Amino acid sequence: MSIYEYYCKAYKVSTDSRRIEPDSVFFALKGERFDGNDFAMEVAEQGVASLVVADRQSLPEHPRILKVKDSLQALQELAHYHRQQLKGLKVLSITGTNGKTTTKELVSAVLSKKFRLIHTQGNLNNHIGVPLTLLSITPETEFGVVEMGANHPGEIKTLVDIVCPDYGLITNIGKAHLEGFGCFEGVIKTKNELYDHLKAHHKTAFVNGDNKLLTDLIGDSSHYTYGSGQQNDYQVHIKSCNPYLTVSSESTGDIQTRLVGSYNFENVAAAIAVGMHFGVDANDIKEALEAYQPTNSRSQVIEGKNHIIMDAYNANPTSMSASINNFRNISGGNALLILGDMRELGDASEQEHKAILNLLKTSGFHEAYLVGPCFSQYNDNPEYHTFPTVDDLVAYLGQHPVEHRTILVKGSRGIQLEKALPLIQ
Repeated sequence: MSIYEYYCKAYKVSTDSRRIEPDSVFFALKGERFDGNDFAMEVAEQGVASLVVADRQSLPEHPRILKVKDSLQALQELAHYHRQQLKGLKVLSITGTNGKTTTKELVSAVLSKKFRLIHTQGNLNNHIGVPLTLLSITPETEFGVVEMGANHPGEIKTLVDIVCPDYGLITNIGKAHLEGFGCFEGVIKTKNELYDHLKAHHKTAFVNGDNKLLTDLIGDSSHYTYGSGQQNDYQVHIKSCNPYLTVSSESTGDIQTRLVGSYNFENVAAAIAVGMHFGVDANDIKEALEAYQPTNSRSQVIEGKNHIIMDAYNANPTSMSASINNFRNISGGNALLILGDMRELGDASEQEHKAILNLLKTSGFHEAYLVGPCFSQYNDNPEYHTFPTVDDLVAYLGQHPVEHRTILVKGSRGIQLEKALPLIQ
């Protein structure tokens, strides 16, 4: 039997030997810390349909073990082949520097009101997560929403070649992962690989029509626009944002979201546009967006002894600036910022961290806790406390409790600012 025939027994795959589902196809992948091939014989006895292992392994013959040259490549090829078999399936791929996970969640919440839908779980948006998302799709699925991330040139092209999307959406293009991309132009080129694919295959994009970079990149290729400008196919406007974002469109009326920050407007507008295009009832769009609750430290509001805006899932110069500017508008006179370093900026790190420090000063913020070696090195404002690590911040907060403040928590995931949350919430 072929790998695909084994897969079609249950439409399940696994890459984690600790969580094996019956009748799934297990792919033995090699990671930084573990090699799935080392557990092949153990997995073979756990009721899987088959195991796909690298041929370099000196494993005994076993009826469930299929040896291939490269098990990761086999996983990607299986996902691509499966995609080709799903003739009636619509697939929307989403990428971008900021907001792609939130946009994916919002779009999926809206589309699931009408379609049997599968979407990327969490942020499984890389060369392994994207194939796994495709392989979670069954013949009964009507719509797939696939998030795509990248931190090196060419990675979006690899993913779109696997997925073959019918529709695409780039949330925005900003300064992130500059260490991997080399420069901002490298970010633009890689994100644009989604548009390139859509153009080459005569497919359609959803484009933020208020974003000149994106409209220039899409050109006159097939697309629909959304945003606040009158030129857009789907017009949406901000009604208020204090702190929760309320938007309005002619079709849906006012929508009171549970998202903090005007920077989430683009994400919500995209979801409205996609929903309207695919014929989701306007009331269902409103219901889906008002019910969506952000999680995983993305624009979360936490009420306790302090009023906390927890947005520490990730950070780059674009998202950090947007968060600070929004916080300036809603924080009042008792503001405290807890900011962590922005990672993977390469040679631009000093310039970008100094730009954020200058933004804090010009915005009139008098108190900030800055965490990480970069902020600690470049800060020259005596009003701002610096901490080399989050553990140093935690120790400080234990001795200097913070209460009755409005706090923004923002930083790269690797700084682990969530460790400070128990002391301030």
